[in-house]
Amino acid sequence: MKLLETHIVPKLENSVRIQEYDVAVFESVLTKSSLKKIIKKKLLLINGNVATTATFVSENDTIEIYAVATIPKKIFKLAISVVFEDDDIAIINKPAGFPTNGNYFKTIENALPHNLKPSHAPDKLPFPKPVHRLDNPTSGILIVAKTKSAQFHLYKQFELQEVSKVYEAIVIGKTNLHGEINSAVAEKEALTIYETIQTVSSLQNGYLSHVKLFPKTGRTHQLRIHLKSINHPIIGDQIHGKDEENYKKGMFLCATSIQFTHPKTKEKCSFTVEPPNKYRIFLEREARRFLKFNS
Repeated sequence: MKLLETHIVPKLENSVRIQEYDVAVFESVLTKSSLKKIIKKKLLLINGNVATTATFVSENDTIEIYAVATIPKKIFKLAISVVFEDDDIAIINKPAGFPTNGNYFKTIENALPHNLKPSHAPDKLPFPKPVHRLDNPTSGILIVAKTKSAQFHLYKQFELQEVSKVYEAIVIGKTNLHGEINSAVAEKEALTIYETIQTVSSLQNGYLSHVKLFPKTGRTHQLRIHLKSINHPIIGDQIHGKDEENYKKGMFLCATSIQFTHPKTKEKCSFTVEPPNKYRIFLEREARRFLKFNS
């Protein structure tokens, strides 16, 4: 076991059970529920003795909190573009073609230690952790937590829908300049607002549109399902795309912008990346082919 922190109990009016003790005094424990889990795992000692939820603490008691020794992570040596990094969080630009995490070796999560600096914070995580996910074929901005407190506060922001995201996609057809899609996804309310950046003529599909997407809810595959529902599926979407669409070089969906509150400084943060070059190259090629065969 690894000692995380030692705390000396200050003056108390009355002795209290450890499970009712103020967790705010600890650096490595964020909530009462996590304190209970640590106690149940026998990772909390009071005056050298393993505590239970019924153990009382009194003035001048010594509380020690431990962590189970972590198994060294097998690191996936994939180079990832790091947009921003400090001791608490990192913003990365996820490449398409890799799952964010899961029971695989070649995941973005397993590549993070290869790309990020270790945190020096007292509550640092054993390994950096993404706090949300992008589908395997989706590229773009991903927030990573490097500490337990950052992870906790970022999870809360996503839960309360306080994180704003913007995506860009290339879809089949000529989209309206502006629009919104509010059809249910998995029987849950869902809302996506979109605007058209560019539309080009296409020999195979008539038109292709480059759109900017503003999801107001976070349902699984929401953007892919919503765009299909208005007959503008995303190019390269092997699940929700058009069956006869034969462009198989990846899906054209990228998370290009994200806004949230920094979990430690409480400052408003905004980060933006450009979509991959293949977006511009693909649209220019399609426009040239159309002109060539219709001139």
